[in-house]
Amino acid sequence: MLKKLMFYSGGFLSLVNCGIQTNIYNTPTFSPEGKINCIIEIPAGTNKKIEFNRDLEKFQIDTKNGKKRIINFLPYPGNYGFIPSTYSDPKKRGDGDALDVIVLSESLNTGTILEIELIGMIELLDNREYDYKIIAVPREEKLRTIKATSFLELKEDYPGIIDILQIWFLNYDHHDELQIQGWVDETKALQEIRNSLK
Repeated sequence: MLKKLMFYSGGFLSLVNCGIQTNIYNTPTFSPEGKINCIIEIPAGTNKKIEFNRDLEKFQIDTKNGKKRIINFLPYPGNYGFIPSTYSDPKKRGDGDALDVIVLSESLNTGTILEIELIGMIELLDNREYDYKIIAVPREEKLRTIKATSFLELKEDYPGIIDILQIWFLNYDHHDELQIQGWVDETKALQEIRNSLK
């Protein structure tokens, strides 16, 4: 089985096929420059629920009741993935996974490891479990599609994005009971990441 190798290139890492084994789930949360890293699983504008399988160390379409999970709604409005080396503790009503992130930018490939600037966080309850979604933009400006780099700027300059993300998360999966508890800014998002470090 082919594994993946990471290489650094101008603010983000790409994965290439080779014979070296790497579990990207354990990528450091912080880059050498002190920025947050994230791993992209689902490219913006697509509807397949791709996840990184920690045991098999590969990306694959998630399944539920034996069927591949294809979103029967509008496609993902941003690049969806996770913050590596974090853990949402079930003992604290977390979902047992790494923290989720949605990166507002042009579409990025599955497996991209990207440095990000935090914008804020949506506090969701998913079937009574905390399922927080970090909102971010790429650190690299040429990949951005909006100019906001803080929650205040997002709220003042792009209020429609907040509405779109809320509507999307409340409707994309008809089988989940999702509730939005609220939004917090980038400082509280960073605090949540620090509190979730493995």
